[in-house]
Amino acid sequence: MLYFAPWKRLAILLTCLMGVLFASPNLLAPEIRESLPSWMPRDAVNLGLDLRGGAHLLVEVEIEEVAAERMASLRAEAREALVGAGVRRFTSLRATDSEVTVRITNAEDVERAAAAFRNLAQPVGGGIAGGFGMGGFAGGVDLAVEQLEDQRLRITLTEPALTEITDRTMAQSLEIIRRRIDEAGTREPSIQRQGERRILIQVPGIGSADELLDLIGQTAKLSFHEVSDFGQQVGNPGPGQFVASGTEEEGGGQYLLERRAILSGDNLVDSQLGFHPDSALPVVNFRFDTAGSRIFGRYTAANVGQLFAIVLDGKVISAPRIQSAILGGAGFIEGDFTAESATNLAILLRAGALPASISVLEQRTVGPDLGADSVAAGAAATLLAFAAVLIFMAITYGLFGLLADIALIINVALLFGALSLLGATLTLPGIAGIVLTIGMAVDANVLIFERIREELRNNAGKVARAIERGYQQAFSAILDANVTTFIAAIILFGMGSGPVKGFAVTLGIGILTSVFTAVLVTRLMVVGWLDWRRPKSLKIAQIKLVPETTRINFLGVRRLPVLGSITAVIASMVLVAVLGLNFGIDFRGGTMIMAKTDQAVETGDYRAALGDLDLGDVAVTEISSTAEDLSGEDQNAVMIRIEQQGDDPAAQNDTVRLVQETLSDTFASIQFLAVDAVGAKVSGELLQAGILAVVLAVAAVLFYIWLRFEWQFGVGAVIALVHDVVLTIGVFAITGIEFNLAIIAAILTIVGYSLNDTVVVYDRVRENLRKYKKMELIDLLNLSINETLARTVMTSATTLIALGAMFLLGPAVIQGFTFAMIWGVVIGTYSSIFIAAATLLWFGVSRDWKTAEEARANVRADGAQV
Repeated sequence: MLYFAPWKRLAILLTCLMGVLFASPNLLAPEIRESLPSWMPRDAVNLGLDLRGGAHLLVEVEIEEVAAERMASLRAEAREALVGAGVRRFTSLRATDSEVTVRITNAEDVERAAAAFRNLAQPVGGGIAGGFGMGGFAGGVDLAVEQLEDQRLRITLTEPALTEITDRTMAQSLEIIRRRIDEAGTREPSIQRQGERRILIQVPGIGSADELLDLIGQTAKLSFHEVSDFGQQVGNPGPGQFVASGTEEEGGGQYLLERRAILSGDNLVDSQLGFHPDSALPVVNFRFDTAGSRIFGRYTAANVGQLFAIVLDGKVISAPRIQSAILGGAGFIEGDFTAESATNLAILLRAGALPASISVLEQRTVGPDLGADSVAAGAAATLLAFAAVLIFMAITYGLFGLLADIALIINVALLFGALSLLGATLTLPGIAGIVLTIGMAVDANVLIFERIREELRNNAGKVARAIERGYQQAFSAILDANVTTFIAAIILFGMGSGPVKGFAVTLGIGILTSVFTAVLVTRLMVVGWLDWRRPKSLKIAQIKLVPETTRINFLGVRRLPVLGSITAVIASMVLVAVLGLNFGIDFRGGTMIMAKTDQAVETGDYRAALGDLDLGDVAVTEISSTAEDLSGEDQNAVMIRIEQQGDDPAAQNDTVRLVQETLSDTFASIQFLAVDAVGAKVSGELLQAGILAVVLAVAAVLFYIWLRFEWQFGVGAVIALVHDVVLTIGVFAITGIEFNLAIIAAILTIVGYSLNDTVVVYDRVRENLRKYKKMELIDLLNLSINETLARTVMTSATTLIALGAMFLLGPAVIQGFTFAMIWGVVIGTYSSIFIAAATLLWFGVSRDWKTAEEARANVRADGAQV
């Protein structure tokens, strides 16, 4: 363990240097990063919306609309196919959103009609490229024809066709949304497909989710139609005609239009903001491609003096009269535009039409002021936690503590280097993850140092041997403890979303860098010091928080804490059932608006302003903002919570706009710091995903411990986990602290931390079972707990120091998250001693010389073995 081959030394040093190199851009200003040579890293960690402000939308694409359009066009194709096949006698040819049906009057024509319909089918998966399989088209065909009773035929889309429509529609929607946002000049947007039909859009720097929605929410289907009639009421449309309403800006009314479009938006090559040559009012200039210019020129030349309608998303936005032939392929759309609305319309037309409409499932907005406050508070908390842990380790372990501090600095550099290299996004929970990593990063070093202390006591005068044995003996505990926490991070990443996923990334990378720096970097420095100084004696601890040898009879008094835990668990479940949890909008849906004013406004004034809106349950509470804590200025900030407004996603979005408009009219100086709106559909899914994540984490850990130890150890660990989780939920029921998605992340981290502590004790139990084959189990368990007590206290102390700094100085919006973590450290330490060990004593464990059943049978009533 003390020998490093030259290539290993070089690899470790290069890894550390690369980490520092990739992390260094985070310390530079953007303009300096851009001026760096091309061979140097330039990428810094991306800041999430909660740190720099911006808008977040989760939208769902209405795929059914595309399928319905296909059915509508298929109805016309079916009629032509029947006529072409000589089937003249048919009735009830109808199209719904999912099928086309027809009744064939003559029974002899049914099979001929079915064959004609089958000929309409097209291959799925790229035509010729799809090729033919043994059963026909390799990708299948897009239409299925069924014969029903009463000589009826039904045409539906096949599953491969629906899949292709979904994939094509989502790809088009992603590209068009990306184009629209890019056209607006927004920097660094994140646009990702989520699941089958959802798109997550995050745009930093934009003022509100409403502004983003106005940009991307319109389908922008543009077409030009001949006008047959116009008025407040028009007659019934004839064949090949339809009625469209005019916009309010256009004066309302109705237009009878020819269904066949003269031109569509597909022929547009450019559209820009312009100004009318006579009135100087804003207009939208447009230009057609060559084919469009030719068609438009011919039509305008033949229809001088006639109206033609410009239709956007089914509404007539303008219906100018053709004054003369327009031969240049360019024109303009005029209406009641402002410069901003004309610019937005030009962007929509340039980007093209969305293939289907979208509905907003979730929207979040963070103002730039709140983001800046969060960055400042998070940075202050992180620096304080970092400095406190460095000082604590140096005071406690002296020289070895300083070496651990150097490793911790390298660890943070590697963490930021990895985040920068991966292009990861740092969020508020991510900052908490860094703080937790700082607190837990010293755990592996503490395990090693405490092992070295034991070996020094057992092998007095043999410094090199004690150090080597310390690393060897600590390795299995380090591996098992960090693997279990890493399992929780993986599940959190897979099941979480947004900031929670960012926390999982930070925690997972932090675990890997912590193990690397403790097992390799610190050891390399210790070996270098050992070769240089060759000490005859070594005092590894300057201050002992726990005496070198303790003989505390933890399990001798186990009945009281176990009884207390059982009582607390039952009480927690009763409290949750009676009081319930204060679910945040993540889990119950609804709207949350954080606002502030420059003048003192009572919460009752907010309630009075919103009282006539008929929004149901509206709660207004005063909050202490981060800006107030840092600057000492009174910000008069409030949190407004509004219950879910039905199941319609549009109702939730309308509520946000209505509340903001009402409050802006009532309080002139009001500013909206943050807005969250989550629909019932998403909130239900998030709650299910959170519960599933906790269950999966417990199951995965049970499986891992069963593989590494024995089933009794796995059961003991899971009982301790359930104890910790239930008590944590009970505390939230008592305190009324908001229970949201971030708290699920905290619970999963508690699972990881509790396991970390439990596994360290279990690892020592496993070692002692081999060493003391005839020691009574209760004595062996007490010995194992006492031997790991110094490590437990040290790790808990450093982690609590780090989390305490985040709780006291961190942003108020994650104080519930941080509180849950602090509680988890305390309760996890308690359960690893009194619950996990007591459970192991109850079930018994197998030894090399007896089976588990024999061990269980030989446990006396007081827990000792005979």
